[in-house]
Amino acid sequence: MDCSLLRTLVSRYCAGEENWVDSRTIYVGHREPPPGTEAYIPQRFPDNRIVSSKYTFWNFIPKNLFEQFRRIANFYFLIIFLVQLIIDTPTSPVTSGLPLLFVITVTAIKQGYEDWLRHKADNAMNQCPVHFIQHGKLVRKQSRKLRVGDIVMVKEDETFPCDLIFLSSSRGDGTCFVTTASLDGESSHKTYYAVQDTKAFHSEQEIDALHATIECEQPQPDLYKFVGRINVYHDRNEPTARPLGSENLLLRGATLKNTEKIFGVAIYTGMETKMALNYQSKSQKRSAVEKSMNVFLIVYLCILISKALINTVLKYVWQSEPFRDEPWYNQKTEPERKRHLFLRAFTDFLAFMVLFNYIIPVSMYVTVEMQKFLGSYFLSWDEEMFDEDTGEGPLVNTSDLNEELGQIEYVFTDKTGTLTENNMEFVECCIGGHVYVPHVVCNGQILHDCTGIDMIDSSPGGSGKEREELFFRALCLCHTVQVKDDDSVDGLKKNQFSRRSCIYISSSPDEVALVEGIQRLGYTYLRLKDNFMEILNRENKLEKFELLEVLSFDSVRRRMSVIVKSSAGDIFLFCKGADSSIFPRVKEGKIEQVRSRVERNAVEGLRTLCVAYKKLTTKEYSDVQKLLQNAKLALQDREKKLAEVYEKIERDFILLGATAVEDRLQEKAADTIEALQKAGIKVWVLTGDKMETAAATCYACKLFRRNTQILELTTKKIEEQSLHDVLFDLSKTVLRHSGSLTRDTFSGLSTDMQDYGLIIDGAALSLIMKPRQDGSSANYRELFLEICRNCSAVLCCRMAPLQKAQIVKLIKLSKEHPITLAIGDGANDVSMILEAHVGIGIIGKEGRQAARNSDYAIPKFKHLKKMLLVHGHFYYVRISELVQYFFYKNVCFIFPQFLYQFFCGFSQQTLYDTAYLTLYNISFTSLPILLYGLMEQHVSADTLKREPSLYRDVAKNALLRWRAFIYWTFLGVFDAVVFFFGAYFLFDNTILTSNGQVFGNWTFGTLVFTVLVFTVTLKLALDTHYWTWINHFVIWGSLVFYIIFSLLWGGIIWPFFNYQRMYYVFMQMLSSGPAWLGIILLITVSLLPDVLKKVLCRQLWPTATERIQNASRQCQEHISEFTPLACLKSPRYRSSDCSNSPARRSNTHSKKMMFTHWRGIDYSVLPSVFGYSNQHCRSSTGYHYSGSGLETSV
Repeated sequence: MDCSLLRTLVSRYCAGEENWVDSRTIYVGHREPPPGTEAYIPQRFPDNRIVSSKYTFWNFIPKNLFEQFRRIANFYFLIIFLVQLIIDTPTSPVTSGLPLLFVITVTAIKQGYEDWLRHKADNAMNQCPVHFIQHGKLVRKQSRKLRVGDIVMVKEDETFPCDLIFLSSSRGDGTCFVTTASLDGESSHKTYYAVQDTKAFHSEQEIDALHATIECEQPQPDLYKFVGRINVYHDRNEPTARPLGSENLLLRGATLKNTEKIFGVAIYTGMETKMALNYQSKSQKRSAVEKSMNVFLIVYLCILISKALINTVLKYVWQSEPFRDEPWYNQKTEPERKRHLFLRAFTDFLAFMVLFNYIIPVSMYVTVEMQKFLGSYFLSWDEEMFDEDTGEGPLVNTSDLNEELGQIEYVFTDKTGTLTENNMEFVECCIGGHVYVPHVVCNGQILHDCTGIDMIDSSPGGSGKEREELFFRALCLCHTVQVKDDDSVDGLKKNQFSRRSCIYISSSPDEVALVEGIQRLGYTYLRLKDNFMEILNRENKLEKFELLEVLSFDSVRRRMSVIVKSSAGDIFLFCKGADSSIFPRVKEGKIEQVRSRVERNAVEGLRTLCVAYKKLTTKEYSDVQKLLQNAKLALQDREKKLAEVYEKIERDFILLGATAVEDRLQEKAADTIEALQKAGIKVWVLTGDKMETAAATCYACKLFRRNTQILELTTKKIEEQSLHDVLFDLSKTVLRHSGSLTRDTFSGLSTDMQDYGLIIDGAALSLIMKPRQDGSSANYRELFLEICRNCSAVLCCRMAPLQKAQIVKLIKLSKEHPITLAIGDGANDVSMILEAHVGIGIIGKEGRQAARNSDYAIPKFKHLKKMLLVHGHFYYVRISELVQYFFYKNVCFIFPQFLYQFFCGFSQQTLYDTAYLTLYNISFTSLPILLYGLMEQHVSADTLKREPSLYRDVAKNALLRWRAFIYWTFLGVFDAVVFFFGAYFLFDNTILTSNGQVFGNWTFGTLVFTVLVFTVTLKLALDTHYWTWINHFVIWGSLVFYIIFSLLWGGIIWPFFNYQRMYYVFMQMLSSGPAWLGIILLITVSLLPDVLKKVLCRQLWPTATERIQNASRQCQEHISEFTPLACLKSPRYRSSDCSNSPARRSNTHSKKMMFTHWRGIDYSVLPSVFGYSNQHCRSSTGYHYSGSGLETSV
């Protein structure tokens, strides 16, 4: 063997060279290159399996247990359980072990089920059939068995099973069309090109005979970058080397369109594909409620340790007298006397820890898990959030963040496809000052043969007619649209006005809209055949133009051009692009008229393009061709040289006109944004669109209002002034009007102050985020954040996907630490969806990647309103009560045990029986709070939608603040004191039974426990506003279950117990009249303070929610619609007076009565909060009320 080859092999496989080498060599079809050309070194690559699951069958138990015991509560209870096993403790190990086992088991089942679903999805993907070539024949095998170097055949509408180098296609020109919706969110068609030397291979035998090697870079996640080369061997001659770029690489997950079949060679497989490398591992998102739970847990752990220390110290103080330390009836053994004092004290400390450990509610975690998991189904089952058009409903990808939906302070939304429909429609074109619309509507019929309507003045004359025809020809020729003579393509709509059955497909939806719009004006683009573009004019005559050159569109030039040659021999250069890109290059034409129309259309939110042309002589074209050819052949700085050539060619144009295309707002997008702002949520729009179009969309969806003062932080501003000056000027502007008042940083709408809207572009953001020369960028960031805090809305345009995530992170990590939500529909939104506290994907036209990577997915943007204002509000209120209630009932449970130690000589004697200790949190009190956490509605869903400001009542974790936590804790302590000392003073008269029998310590403990169970259950019943038969069954059923269990537990001699200390205890207690009276009295005294507090607070300091509750109750009792208005003290809830004077748009009061005008009739609509169905009354006057409010006038 050659020594150099041996060294290479040794270094590759022994020294681990594959870990750092920059390139890889792939042998096409696993065929060795001809002898003598190069050494054949096979490399090891992963197979084509995709793995998104977390566990395997073998590692599930150890890995899951490890993850669960990383939780502080689970680990704590494991230690307690082990302590109970090791030392002599007052309670059985079962009391800690059984609840812990229950928690661990339920959580493991939930996580195992979720991972099984991931396994199922992976298997479905990995077992898809794939066709590949083996020995000149087509063979089918599973996708997971593909290897690097296999030659794969993919048919139309199939997805690529791995990353492939495109070798050949069924199309004669060696191209194919691909949609990458699942990768980058773009649903439009992209064109890819086969390798020049292999595009003529169309059969399996020809492809199998190919001798070639591919050298390319190692896998990396950039979807748009690929560098490689292919060496094609012809016999023993020197190989032909061809460069490979991203236009030759077909990515896994993309779909083949408009092409019968293609052949490609696998170069990246499995987890090395670009799609897999773009799977960002989701960081574990934790809700604010979970963080509060952990803090409260630490507080209770400190209380527990304090209790144990106090009891340990007092025990040894108590035992300092000899007769107490060693009474005659309990003599110590010799080993006990010899034990070290410190060791005895430590053992006693651990015993007290075990005795009081129930103050830490381990079952709370499993109840919270179940509440989140089961509660998420209410969102999935919501029929109002089901979209009939797409047949989709909401999806819940993680249930851990349900309550976070009720805490959102910032919403970051994409524009195209999220606020808009991403469905382009040609609206009009302007040719030399004359405006044309694409069709006429007459008697409900669309007249598609019409040549358009002149909207401004009379039709153009002779020269104008020539310009008009040139304009239409320019739009028919200046594009990259492909034609398919079949109407069975997914997601494409056949044009009903077409004079020929054809479907247009393109990488740009704007281009399709333009070609379809011009078709309705009489000019039809037919096809590109043999480099000739064919169009059909108004007279149904076929015109052919030879396509000479295409000057492709790019985001820097913001225009594209084509050079074509007519059948008469004339050479034209047609150019279309953004107005800022075309106007500076125009030398003649009706510039001012067209500019005026373009500006008007941009303000209305339409996407505008300008069209220009110039005529070239044969010599001019020859010079242009040479320049282009030299630039295209350059190996170094090719893009730069092409840009310079384009700049020389695209000048001295004659302006023809402009077009306007509409991307319509989604249904109720404006209503949703207005509701979110009234709920105190700030809405930011992050988009890649240009500023004018994005700003117009923001006005249309009511993000910006007429009285909003727009502030610009754009590249143009920074060019005129320095970034420092611009930022300080903006800061002075927004702070000048605030004066001594502080703007509510949480409110999306301001009433007493000037509203500001900020517009920033990507380049300006880069400068703000860029570290300064002194190494810090913090000053600019803080200044920028201060400006943003004082703006009611922010628009970020020309944003790259990474910049969207930077904006979200910047706000998320600001000093207020607000809860953020990001919503988008494309793969370009995935980074911000993953960065935000809550990520929501729109199940839209731009693929499923956003929906797959999000925490929740909804069909339309309008569904965000109910998701936050109703479901989020309910989720937060329910889980907040659940958490506080759990701590409360455990304080009530364990504090009497602490007090009991003062009366039993700190002997660690338990107050309750072992069965009661074990079942208190598992059976007696668990189901009522779980059902409360699933079904509670403190106000109706309709009210929450109608009154978005109620969202503010629960904002900023209001129900889990320290004040609320301390109140619940002290309420638990008060109730525990009542239980214990009430029973104690009741026992002061020791003869309690009719036969004079004295109650013992177990009867005392059972009496306390009975009062405890009834009190905490009735406390929950008093807090319940929404009663169903399930609530009744569970609450009263749990009390009945406790009674039945106690009767059975103490009424039967169980043969498998060595002793039974509770025998006949419960029956004896119930046989005592004073015990019955004491139970009723103690329950009443325990509940009374909380009831009084609620009544007083509701009357004296009612919250907005309580006002609504009061109004709803009074509405059911009184007929007049004015009754509830009288009881709403806050001006925010008063109905404004109706008068014939026109209402201001900026009126900020909620309208309890809405007037609308429809079909010549004035209607007054009473909201359903008054208990009425909507009524209407005719008005003889022409009055029309146009006040602001959630209800939109028809």
